[in-house]
Amino acid sequence: MAIQTRYIYLLRYILPVTDIIMLNLVYFMAYYVTAELGRTASGEIEIDRNYIIVCNLIWMLSTAVFGLYTAYGARRLERIYRGTWRSVILHFVLFAIYLMFARDDQFSRTFLLVFYFSLSVAFIINRFVGTSIQYIVINKFKATKKVAVMGSNDTAIRISVYLQKQASLDFYGFVGDDESIYSDEEGFVSEVVSKRLMEAAESGVKDVYVAVAPQRMGEVKALVAEADRQCVRLKFIPDLGGTLASPYTMSYLGGEFPIITLRHEPLEEMGNRFKKRVFDVLFSSLVIVFILSWLYPIIGLLIKLQSPGPVLFKQLRSGRNDEPFWCYKFRSMTVNKDSDDKQATKNDARITKIGAFLRKTSLDEMPQFFNVFIGNMSVVGPRPHMLKHTEQYKEIISQFMVRHFLKPGITGWAQVNGYRGETKEKEAMENRVKYDIYYLENWTSMLDVRIIFMTIINAVRGEENAY
Repeated sequence: MAIQTRYIYLLRYILPVTDIIMLNLVYFMAYYVTAELGRTASGEIEIDRNYIIVCNLIWMLSTAVFGLYTAYGARRLERIYRGTWRSVILHFVLFAIYLMFARDDQFSRTFLLVFYFSLSVAFIINRFVGTSIQYIVINKFKATKKVAVMGSNDTAIRISVYLQKQASLDFYGFVGDDESIYSDEEGFVSEVVSKRLMEAAESGVKDVYVAVAPQRMGEVKALVAEADRQCVRLKFIPDLGGTLASPYTMSYLGGEFPIITLRHEPLEEMGNRFKKRVFDVLFSSLVIVFILSWLYPIIGLLIKLQSPGPVLFKQLRSGRNDEPFWCYKFRSMTVNKDSDDKQATKNDARITKIGAFLRKTSLDEMPQFFNVFIGNMSVVGPRPHMLKHTEQYKEIISQFMVRHFLKPGITGWAQVNGYRGETKEKEAMENRVKYDIYYLENWTSMLDVRIIFMTIINAVRGEENAY
């Protein structure tokens, strides 16, 4: 739940309106600048064919993908900046793709350069002005909400740190320790607590956040009554620090039943899963069409010349929610009966010469882009293991199965940090699991992009454990 202020509420509506107005102004300005340069195509198609409508629709789609105008996206300046530049880049890509499929060769490329250059400059100015206005509104006109905290436990300290970091809030301070929260033996709050609440109210405090032990909620009635008398709202935060390891999150089922979640999983949010799936489909399609279309026949021929057997090796592996799926690879070994039981080792006699090269460069994993396109794998995620190894490791590593909350990936955070290939020791697998869980709890689109680039660099450089 976001802490609402009038500024944040209005910003969610002011931001998209000003952006749309600016986008259209820049579009027409770019057209006239291009015309002055004498580089406008004949027929003035940039205006006549209503590309401005397409331009606006693509902007709405781009900003929706990155959540620029959501309550979360508009709450902090860095999120607005990050969402803006991502939206501009995606807008350029989608508009270019649209023009390519429209096959409109007369559309001026000079116009595109002028438009996106001007749009970038306009957004820099726009966001700078917006930052200045925010500073003036918050600091000069005091458009902030004054809040305080009651309690001295770990939860109270953590919430105070959080509140002090919010630019739209004015943190008053603490108005009592843990014992101030609860009634005395006669069912009243102390005079000290009453005085502090009165002083806070006179200073303009609107909300007081109270970190309360859940089992003592029945002892806060007198505090609620006193806060009501002082016209101060109380916001109770369960102090679970002594019973649950953080971080944990709370949500509500049907707006009624509180749910405590002990692990933060960004990909449990449908919007994030949708974004990741769209990226997987687009990325795997490009690889299949532009790389595998010519690479597959070449590697297939070399594999056939080296040893008899199929080009592809398929194996049942553990997928999301521990559901088995057929994982595809280029066959890098001679056909053998131990492939489903025995992991590849250094100088493994089963590996062919072309297989050794494929493994060293990770080209043997390329057919897994078909798995990604089908939907039982992702480009980035925990590497899938043989069913036998899943059964083996889940008995000796406590959090091993947590990694199966996600779709397995062609590459992953553990692999780019050196934990790939054969795992001889329990410690190596524990570290791999640790990195996989970090990825699960800290996923972002940019982390996926970072992992992909690190994978490409490692593949070109060659990896020590790739055998």
